[in-house]
Amino acid sequence: MIRLYVDLADERSACASWISDRVVGDIFSNAQTTARQVLQQSSAPEDSWQNKLDRLVTSRRFGYPFMFLLLIGIFWLTISGSNVPSTLLAQGLFALEDWLRGCFLALGSPAWLHGLLISGVYHTLAWVVSVMLPPMAIFFPLFTYLEDLGYLPRVAFNLDHLFQKANACGKQCLTMCMGFGCNAAGVVSTRIIHSPRERLIAILTNNFVPCNGRFPTLIAIATIFTTGGAYLAYQQAAVAAAIAGVIFIGLGFTFLISWGLAKTVLQGESSSLVLELPPYRRPQFWPVLYRSLIDRTLFVLRRAVFIAAPAGAIIWLLSNCYWGDANLITHAAAFLDPFARFFGLDGFILMAFILGLPANEIVIPILLMSYLSSASLQDIQSLAQLRGVLLANGWTWLTAVNVLLFSLLHWPCSTTLLSIYKETGSLKWTLLAFALPSATAFSMCLLVTQVARLLGL
Repeated sequence: MIRLYVDLADERSACASWISDRVVGDIFSNAQTTARQVLQQSSAPEDSWQNKLDRLVTSRRFGYPFMFLLLIGIFWLTISGSNVPSTLLAQGLFALEDWLRGCFLALGSPAWLHGLLISGVYHTLAWVVSVMLPPMAIFFPLFTYLEDLGYLPRVAFNLDHLFQKANACGKQCLTMCMGFGCNAAGVVSTRIIHSPRERLIAILTNNFVPCNGRFPTLIAIATIFTTGGAYLAYQQAAVAAAIAGVIFIGLGFTFLISWGLAKTVLQGESSSLVLELPPYRRPQFWPVLYRSLIDRTLFVLRRAVFIAAPAGAIIWLLSNCYWGDANLITHAAAFLDPFARFFGLDGFILMAFILGLPANEIVIPILLMSYLSSASLQDIQSLAQLRGVLLANGWTWLTAVNVLLFSLLHWPCSTTLLSIYKETGSLKWTLLAFALPSATAFSMCLLVTQVARLLGL
């Protein structure tokens, strides 16, 4: 029934889109003819600075490089600008954790109660908030300023023909860009796509662009195994190149999976993108800041906190409940280890990603907690310390590559899955949104692992 509804709705949408294209085309043609008859211009419109700038940013030669450089610049500002506030926020929240623990002890509460509520629930919430809030508070305003400036419609114009080849909608590039900040926000932003079929494609493939929650893992692993933990200028360039390569792999899978969905379960004609490029204008600073922080940042953070709180309790219970000489996390990792090693990972890595379902930010802390047999999430004091722990537990370059690929392609976080369910209203599409990237991640890790072993690398 859902498939039939989507097909019928998509046919109606395609028909309406064709009619809309014809109507809009006729309106612009008549308006242009009338304007030429009654208006006199002192200079040709193509000589205006806006048209000159449009010829630059929408050209085939310079449009894509400018777009990618701007995107990299936003990433750099987001990552570098969020380091200090994220550290300060973490210090403040963890200092409050010590005070809360002292209050519980002063009241004579049992150890399991303050351990569950403070070391489990609160500690996990502090991690999620301190890691998610600063990057989102930087990325979303920057993204909204580009939207208010009038540049984002140019991005959609540039990428439209690539999405058309994948039988998707050009507006998907806007939702994809939003996914770099948060995949849950990217899923919500698919409301701008009118075709039900194309909106589902955008929802199901948004997870293939890494959100800010996955960047700490990607950057840490790439830095350790690309530069050996050192921070020299050329080595920073190598890390940037490695991260850029991971991002382009994600973009490639976005187009590939979009094309595959359009040819199988979501067949249909792609709707054309009727887009009037708005004039460039000066962004309104305070309204844009308010809209991006309230409507996007706090909206996504609220969902993440709602899901991370019970997850923190579960993680604490698994790490503090023992069966024999090992806690439940260790037993679960031992059970998963043969399966995980077939894909070039290990049981602790796979268990960290499973327990990191509420938020990708806590994958590395959970992994450290598991390797060190600690009772709570562990902070990363330095990359050298992290490198030592990983190498001591059998990591190689192949393990690092597989972790990078798995972190990029694996299942969405629970906040994103909740957003998918709310946007689609269907458990079927939510399960597919979980299964599709999971199968892709395991397939890529298996391919890389088997090729490396076949070549003796």
